[in-house]
Amino acid sequence: MNDTLLSLASIFSQLSLLAFGGGNTILPEMQRQVVEVHHWMTAEDFSALFALGQAAPGPNLMIVTLVGWHVAGFYGMLVTSLAKFGPSSLVTIAMLHVWDRFKDKPWRRHVQAGLMPVTAGLVAASAALIAHASISNGLLAAITAATAVLSLRTKLHPLWLLFGGALAGLLLLG
Repeated sequence: MNDTLLSLASIFSQLSLLAFGGGNTILPEMQRQVVEVHHWMTAEDFSALFALGQAAPGPNLMIVTLVGWHVAGFYGMLVTSLAKFGPSSLVTIAMLHVWDRFKDKPWRRHVQAGLMPVTAGLVAASAALIAHASISNGLLAAITAATAVLSLRTKLHPLWLLFGGALAGLLLLG
């Protein structure tokens, strides 16, 4: 159990510092670590925990806590949460002071503009990973594609899209 907790702490503290542009950017590496490297769960289990974390009220990265709980119970939940949110919070606090000090510098605007496509790419990779793990037949692929199109072309709240996808799956797949 101690080895598992140490592994969780190591993985999630590293992911904490890689979560550049938002928490969802680390989903591909989180999935790779817990599914492919350590075999703590299947890709389907990971996808289900992600869906549960997104549907639940609270932080966007509830999946971190759920993975910890799934792998090592209460102590796993505690370790993954502290390891994921602690290091990045400390770096953010430090960088906010630096960022504010240079608020009038022209290079700051260029840095921000350059980071936008990086963040968009990381979020897109996360979406592709979760979609790939969740789609097991043509009907689920169609529901996923329709939801993606609606998300891109309308201003529907993501919870309505989640509810619609779940309802479609229930009605069409039983």
